[in-house]
Amino acid sequence: MAAISASQVKELRDRTGLGMMECKRALTEAGGDIDKAIEEMRKSGQAKAAKKAGRTAAEGVVMVRLSDAGTSGVLVEVNSETDFAARDDNFLAFAGEVADAAMASGETDIAKLVEGGIETSRQALIQKIGENISPRRIGTIAGDVVGGYVHGNSRIAVLVALKGGDQELAKDVAMHVAAVNPRVLNKDDMPAEVVEKEKEIIKAQPDMEGKPAEIVEKMMVGRINKFLAENSLVEQPFVKNPELKVGKLVKDAGAEIISFVRFEVGEGIEKEEVDFAAEVAAQLKG
Repeated sequence: MAAISASQVKELRDRTGLGMMECKRALTEAGGDIDKAIEEMRKSGQAKAAKKAGRTAAEGVVMVRLSDAGTSGVLVEVNSETDFAARDDNFLAFAGEVADAAMASGETDIAKLVEGGIETSRQALIQKIGENISPRRIGTIAGDVVGGYVHGNSRIAVLVALKGGDQELAKDVAMHVAAVNPRVLNKDDMPAEVVEKEKEIIKAQPDMEGKPAEIVEKMMVGRINKFLAENSLVEQPFVKNPELKVGKLVKDAGAEIISFVRFEVGEGIEKEEVDFAAEVAAQLKG
């Protein structure tokens, strides 16, 4: 039997949207005949699953796993098309499988993780649920102490790494991050382009008009400092005790925040807006 080339696998993958291993297996069984491989995939339902895989998946869950030693952790986001599917026990079991695999392997590339053993389970779940299921991303973190928090509906999850302290403190900080969503850890971590953009916005505000340049500069410095404080984790009032800043809370406990990772389901995904009336009309016309 002729060897299956990488270009054949790529072509079949491009035409079906299926995983590399599934495409290679199908080509091997079809003796390298791409059309025959597609036909067999259609018969088995895989091609149907691939078609569903082209639809936008912006719902889902975020899951957390911590190492036994409590010194590292992973976050994974797994998406579905609807919130209804995201509550399905089979979907949640699959999301847990993704999280476990990420924790066990240490893999940070979601595509490699999926191809390394999750793809078969994903395809089976797509066929069972009837929606596109898409593991989207992995976040990792490590420190002396790592704690996590998952919001009740599993749509927001956070990991926090500390130097010193304990997991309860890390969990409290993670809960704060989930609720307030700081952009950075410290003021100095704010990207320069974000600060410059904020300065442009401040300068364009109505109360700046007609004021001397030195007054504008003084007002802008004050407002930029306020913006940085509001968006920097250590400068924010602690959600459980607004009289205390998060940085002081941690410092008083003899600890220091090293880093944090926050995932919220669907952030950054553009949802496709469907005009059902137009869709039906187009189908009737066709």
